[in-house]
Amino acid sequence: MPLPADFTEEVLSVVGLIPRGRVATYGQIARLVGMPGYARHVGRVLAASAAGAPCHRVVNASGRTAPRWPEQRRLLEAEGVRLRPCGRVEMGSSRWELPG
Repeated sequence: MPLPADFTEEVLSVVGLIPRGRVATYGQIARLVGMPGYARHVGRVLAASAAGAPCHRVVNASGRTAPRWPEQRRLLEAEGVRLRPCGRVEMGSSRWELPG
């Protein structure tokens, strides 16, 4: 299935809704934009995005941060996101769910 023309816009729009101190997963974002199974594509959009979207609030399903972005952990901690000793986000207390 080809990506819709507005996929990037939709991903960045949903990511912009994630409040401070919360995180969402790549798969969760993909589902919210109507493209379940496209988590890797969400990651590519975020990796290529310009500053402005709070991309640091998106992690993988197990709470792991981006391996080539060490600043992501610092940004999350500064917002009060709880990290486990292993460095993964505590998803139980930090996961964001779209209201409604």
